[in-house]
Amino acid sequence: MVSSDFTRKSFWKRPEGVTGILFLLAAIIGGGYAVMTGLGTILAFASTTLGLVASIGVLGLIVFMALDSKARTLVGYMYKSIMRAITGLFVQIDPIGILKSYVDELKGNLKKMNKQIIKIRGQMHKLKELILNNQKAINSNLNQANAAKKEQNKSQVILKSRKAGRLKESNMKLEDLYKKMEILYRVLMKMYENSEILKEDVADQVEIKEQEFKVIKASHSAMNNAMDIIRGDSNKKEMFEMALENIADDVSQKVGEMEQFMELSENFMQSIDLQNGIFEEEGLKMLEKWEKGGMSLILGEEKDQLLLDAESDQALDLNKGMLSKEKLQRENQYDMLFD
Repeated sequence: MVSSDFTRKSFWKRPEGVTGILFLLAAIIGGGYAVMTGLGTILAFASTTLGLVASIGVLGLIVFMALDSKARTLVGYMYKSIMRAITGLFVQIDPIGILKSYVDELKGNLKKMNKQIIKIRGQMHKLKELILNNQKAINSNLNQANAAKKEQNKSQVILKSRKAGRLKESNMKLEDLYKKMEILYRVLMKMYENSEILKEDVADQVEIKEQEFKVIKASHSAMNNAMDIIRGDSNKKEMFEMALENIADDVSQKVGEMEQFMELSENFMQSIDLQNGIFEEEGLKMLEKWEKGGMSLILGEEKDQLLLDAESDQALDLNKGMLSKEKLQRENQYDMLFD
């Protein structure tokens, strides 16, 4: 059974709706041009008995369609079906086909995300080592300053103290950067996990629902669909397509968010030069903007917890590998659409 707790996207907001608008405009412009150029011929034909009968018949048909809701619905269904068939020649509008393409896209994005996670983890190891080496240098310079102070060597006290101060200031900035990279790393790890689950859920739905959809399409011919509409009955094929389209819309938004965050992390990492201890403020601003943004579709309520964990003193194990890809024992997040 297909759930009816969702709304279908308006025909005019869909790819076939754009085709429908173009055809309507072409029909109006073409019809207007034909009337203007052949007005004399039309009037001459209308003045004959046959023309008069034909004109009354056409006018009667228009009035009947305008007043009868079932007739309007049937004509609308036929028009939409034709536009859908035409659009399907150029654009992928089959919901199963669209979901299959999203599964492929998710697989590709997961590979890219995996590479980004490995890259960030490597950079974090380097940054941690740099901070530790700086701390050793700070302690060494402070010890040398204390030794010089005992020897009353003022110049060495000043030099070593200033060097320790500069290193300490540098370490404060590097530690702030490490915190930001930790946020990036935690978010990418969680996005990877949730996107892996998303990919499995969509792939499962495609595998199961593709066969069901074929049976529904085979048992619901265009004539049966038209009769269902005339009777005012619910169209099982249309309801099934609505459920699949809702899945496709949800996955589309999540894939978009996934790609946007990967682009953000890539730009952030490119703004960092650890070797020279340089990082651009723009990269930090982009990440801070994301932190303050609204709820994440992929992370959900986990986003706030991830940010809190990164700000806390909770240790992050960088040596922990990628999460297991073993299928979890859980309900598919899209099953409820077909209840």
